[in-house]
Amino acid sequence: MSGRRSRSRPGQYPSSGSNVPAITEDQIRDLVSKLQQLLPELHSRSSDRVSAAKVLQETCNHIRSLQREVDDLSERLGELLATSDSAEAAIIRSLLSP
Repeated sequence: MSGRRSRSRPGQYPSSGSNVPAITEDQIRDLVSKLQQLLPELHSRSSDRVSAAKVLQETCNHIRSLQREVDDLSERLGELLATSDSAEAAIIRSLLSP
């Protein structure tokens, strides 16, 4: 076995055999920059150079935070609907049920 690393042809993933084009470094930088713009923690630092690793870590943290918020709101809504017999609660229950 050779010590050389195989290189993929431009536009292909290594050893993929697929015709799916490879993403370029410029495209990755552009996507990371767009992702940074969506993150409240990093949005104000858009002119600063932030590493892709930092952007990805903050993205994970933000998604976890949003999930906790969704869980909390779902729980609060469930408690509210469980204790309310109003017509509005009945409408909300009917909209939420499958």
